Amino acid sequence: MSHYHALVWIDHKEAHVMHISPDDVEKSVLHPVNAHGKVHSRRGTLGDGRQPEDQDYYHAVVEALKGAKEVLVVGPSQAKLQLLKHIHAHDPAMVEKIIGVETVDHPSDGQLVAYARKYFAVKDRMLSQI
Repeated sequence: MSHYHALVWIDHKEAHVMHISPDDVEKSVLHPVNAHGKVHSRRGTLGDGRQPEDQDYYHAVVEALKGAKEVLVVGPSQAKLQLLKHIHAHDPAMVEKIIGVETVDHPSDGQLVAYARKYFAVKDRMLSQI
């Protein structure tokens, strides 16, 4: 993908990856192998009761972001932070492309595109004055 900006909205059930230009959007939706998110175990079992993070899911998200020069990561939960943790551990070249991390609930794809365009426009204006 050849777009300069990308946005990923992520939770533990799905990730919406959007490569965004002023007049075009390329979208993809990714799902983890365990699409039910974190499942807690029953009483009486050892451990914290949570499944480990799906590293293959986060890897697929990073692959979908390839080609973007600037990436905005958004989402309602801890999945966006787990994605960042995965990027730091497994894809250091992607770290410098992450320009923001924001908490965003469950908007439509159209609302995400509008949010991203506004975010990138403000960021680009700030950089042009430096």
